[in-house]
Amino acid sequence: MVRTIAVAIALWLTATVPQAVGSDEMVDPAASREAVETLAREAELWGEEPLLPAGPSAEVPLTKADAERAAEILHKRLAAWIARERAAELRSGALKINDLTMPIWYRRFGRSPAGQRPLFISMHGGGGGPPQMNTSQWQNQQRLYQPADGIYLAPRAPTDTWDLWHQAHIDRFFDRLIADLVAIEGVDPDRVYLLGYSAGGDGVYQIAPRMADRFAAAAMMAGHPNETKPDGLRNLPFAIWVGGRDAAYDRNSVARSFGEALDRLAAADPGGYPHELHVVEGKGHWMDRADAAALPWMARQVRSLRPDRIVWLQDDVVHHRFYWLAVAQPQARSRLVARRDRQRVVIEEASNQGAITIRLDDGMLDLDEEVTVVAAGRDGEADRELFRGLVPRTVATIAKTLLERSDPKGIFTAEVTVSP
Repeated sequence: MVRTIAVAIALWLTATVPQAVGSDEMVDPAASREAVETLAREAELWGEEPLLPAGPSAEVPLTKADAERAAEILHKRLAAWIARERAAELRSGALKINDLTMPIWYRRFGRSPAGQRPLFISMHGGGGGPPQMNTSQWQNQQRLYQPADGIYLAPRAPTDTWDLWHQAHIDRFFDRLIADLVAIEGVDPDRVYLLGYSAGGDGVYQIAPRMADRFAAAAMMAGHPNETKPDGLRNLPFAIWVGGRDAAYDRNSVARSFGEALDRLAAADPGGYPHELHVVEGKGHWMDRADAAALPWMARQVRSLRPDRIVWLQDDVVHHRFYWLAVAQPQARSRLVARRDRQRVVIEEASNQGAITIRLDDGMLDLDEEVTVVAAGRDGEADRELFRGLVPRTVATIAKTLLERSDPKGIFTAEVTVSP
């Protein structure tokens, strides 16, 4: 986001986090109320950019009601700031981050009220070639699909390389794009969908696993996964569409292989990896719009941001946060698996991984009761306890988790850091 937020979050991400220690301290209602009143006063002073709350009051344990109030205060102030500062950005039809520009085109369909509008982000084909080729593909993508309801948005890739939708800047642009449309166009952050055709389908294969917690569903059309793996799709409905005769780059056969990999993952993990594989027999790279059936399928899906189990496999483009997990020092290709059961969180696997932060809220468990975090035992060994105690709700955690992504539904009120 803006400079102040980026600096504040960078300081948190690079800090050395001590081993978590449980606390049996009860919440002081008067101190909780004063902490939120302090926040309200500070938020009114936001000027050019939002600030990450600091000082003793930001760490005061909050009651459930005060935590909800703090989240509402911060969300309203941030949404107002985005609407004021970035409306011109959307009107201009181009987002700029550093020295890159992503042109965008979008159109609204249906009559969903503000706050409930679906968003379909649709990536064009093309790839390595002259700019006019990719611009032509972008213009074609604008006409390719029409959802019954919501906002249909076609971005133009910032570069003209073969991997134009694979690169790390795409994730930053999409985070920015979603935040703008949530605050300004009334998009529901739990109903954001990703799709793409040809090189755009390549992008869906790449982006969906590494940004799965941003989307409600994803649909890949006529693309190639390259080196990406499907592990991160555990909680994201994923559809594959390919022509049965689309043999260039073996798109048809690798699509089947990717679907089979999802079959195996789903069989080994009940409740995970919802997916569909559609091979349109008799069709080549162009499927004569049979793939348009993916849009109503996606529209029925709602994001699962607090699933019971998470499988996080980092790509070469790494992220600090995934669902209710966060890491200070993400490592390419590292793997982290965790599950939660009532008041207990189990770290099942943490390969090539340092300190892990677990984000919580009262929708996931009872924060007025003790929480336990354990590392799962291996080869018959007992689980190893990493933390036991109360995890306080604080203004600092609420603000941090909101400002990381400007996602009002991605706010967590409490967190605990452990070293597995």
